Amino acid sequence: MIVLQANQIEKQYDGHPVLRGANLVLQERDRVALIGKNGAGKTTLLRILVGLEPCDAGSVSLGRGVSIGYVAQYVEADDRQTVFDFVAGAFAGLRQLEAEMRAAEAQMADPSVYADPLRLEAVSQRYARLQQEFEEAGGYAVEARVRRVLDGLAFPAAMHTQSVQSLSGGQKTRLSLARLLATEPDILVLDEPTNYLDTERLSWLESYLAGYPGAVIVVSHDRYFLDQVATVTYELADGRTTRYIGNYSRYMEQRAEWMEQAQKRYDAQQQEIARMEAFIQKNIARASTTRRAQSRRKLLERMERLEPPRADDRRMGLRFSAARASGRDVLRLEDVVVGFPDRPLAGPINLHLLRGQRLAIIGPNGIGKSTLLKTLVGQAQPLAGRIHWGQHVHIGYYDQEQENLDESKTVLAQIHDEFPSLDLTSVRTALGRFLFRGEDVQLPVAGLSGGERSRLALCRLMLRRPNVLVLDEPTNHLDLDSREALEDALADYDGTILFVSHDRYFIDGLATHVLHMDADGVRLYLGNYSEYVHKRNEEQKWAATSAATPAAKTSGPGGQGADNRGEIDPTAQRPGIDPQAAANASGPAAPAPGPARVRSADLRKLRARVSELEQQITTVEERMQSVGEGLVQAARDQDYEAGQRLQAQHEQLQAQHQQLLTAWEQAAAELEALERQARQP
Repeated sequence: MIVLQANQIEKQYDGHPVLRGANLVLQERDRVALIGKNGAGKTTLLRILVGLEPCDAGSVSLGRGVSIGYVAQYVEADDRQTVFDFVAGAFAGLRQLEAEMRAAEAQMADPSVYADPLRLEAVSQRYARLQQEFEEAGGYAVEARVRRVLDGLAFPAAMHTQSVQSLSGGQKTRLSLARLLATEPDILVLDEPTNYLDTERLSWLESYLAGYPGAVIVVSHDRYFLDQVATVTYELADGRTTRYIGNYSRYMEQRAEWMEQAQKRYDAQQQEIARMEAFIQKNIARASTTRRAQSRRKLLERMERLEPPRADDRRMGLRFSAARASGRDVLRLEDVVVGFPDRPLAGPINLHLLRGQRLAIIGPNGIGKSTLLKTLVGQAQPLAGRIHWGQHVHIGYYDQEQENLDESKTVLAQIHDEFPSLDLTSVRTALGRFLFRGEDVQLPVAGLSGGERSRLALCRLMLRRPNVLVLDEPTNHLDLDSREALEDALADYDGTILFVSHDRYFIDGLATHVLHMDADGVRLYLGNYSEYVHKRNEEQKWAATSAATPAAKTSGPGGQGADNRGEIDPTAQRPGIDPQAAANASGPAAPAPGPARVRSADLRKLRARVSELEQQITTVEERMQSVGEGLVQAARDQDYEAGQRLQAQHEQLQAQHQQLLTAWEQAAAELEALERQARQP
């Protein structure tokens, strides 16, 4: 069933066309990824789909009775509104209905109402109607739903009473997302929902959207997220959309196949055109063949010429290289603690990094990842411990805020002043590789977009030719093509890389080690993001088994090539392995652990638990319904004591119902995670 359809959408701003006949069809339960370069018009198309902006031509049709929800970038709330009230405010109608129910209950509990049978009958009927409406609308589950979404998006119970105005910009964006998810519209429209989410919250959002009962349209530059969520991919380019079946990886495969076929069709037509032109030129002057030549000329004139598949000239052409190799030992941390004098964030950290290794640093927001990088490059001082950089280390630091760009300069002046040995032609050439061409080099730095500032910062980094790259969220603000260009350049880089990123696709393709930071400390894992996830799942399973079997606590799986202090085992390296260290290592290498298996008994127990809770919830709801009817009957019978007793029972059942819902949500989430793990090969 089609729930939304957009046909031939056109839109222009100040005479500049943005959309030129864009189409989109959304079926119920579709998960559509809308992708394209920065400035392609993705957000414009979303705003047209949800009715926030008119189109110049074309039409958008929505299924009858279909609700649509869109995440606002900014939260509007008064100073007194709390986090919980803001999200629950999306259910204003239900909350009003509940307030009317409570008022009706209070009236039925009032002895004076029993003196007027007609009034009592009216109140009783009204309460019965309100209770039925509230139950049919799912009113009893609203608070549990709000708490579930808030918890999933990193708003613990302690923050529920916090003022919305006290939140950061990123927290407000997450709160806006929480409000939309809690309402569960038929169509979710999400514009960059992965911004401001750490890897744990991204995983939660992926699981949530996978089980979402409606349809989803999402714009995101997170390729890992798109692979996990999308079932249909629309590419928006040159104002037009092209539809592909499948997630981002399938889109890339299909697009490559389409480009190859298009190139073959174009080449075949060009050969045919060349043959026809040669025939015309050879025969147009001959009396015996003039008519045939003229006929070919007419055919050639009427031929619909195919456009050549365009090579992507809007992709960065960066290449990182080191002016000089560093020593074998690049970095050693000894009991380093980072943070602020009044608030330590992370540590102690012990780390030994060798030349050629690529260390990804991940963890929840606010744990100190960026602070650690700033401490390593000398922009902040460690609270404790020592930092040792190796010989001949030349650091190139990428700050996600790009605070050291000079707002008073132009793009050209920023690079030329920083690298005076380069002539203007060389500077323009370098900037051109980062898509600053023609008059773009005269743009003021102060007026650059986030993506443009990122590209300028990467250009500076490339020209410095460091042998150690320290990167803080380097993919932020970059579109998909630019992210892939950066990933390719870093993959070819022969130096050492330390980087913080929430882009799991980027980590997967680049990291040789993952350093996980959280409130419990730091832990190092050998491998990329997928290998890290596998080992974390194995650890969690081991911890659950150990809790059930105390004797199993004497040993654990651990991260391969790592310990809980963050030490890298030199014998477990990929690039940068030291053969002598490997030869001197004591004992044989442990075999790589096999994939974690989910026991069918565990699944059966969880399924039984979920089923049992569902039955209990149903039983309590039936009792609530029965007690509610008893309240109505007590009111009709003018039985004040029975009304008081039933009112107390109703309140107890409400509390019990809430507890059961919370337990059911937790068990259902655990079952969903276990089933997903069981499906993994």
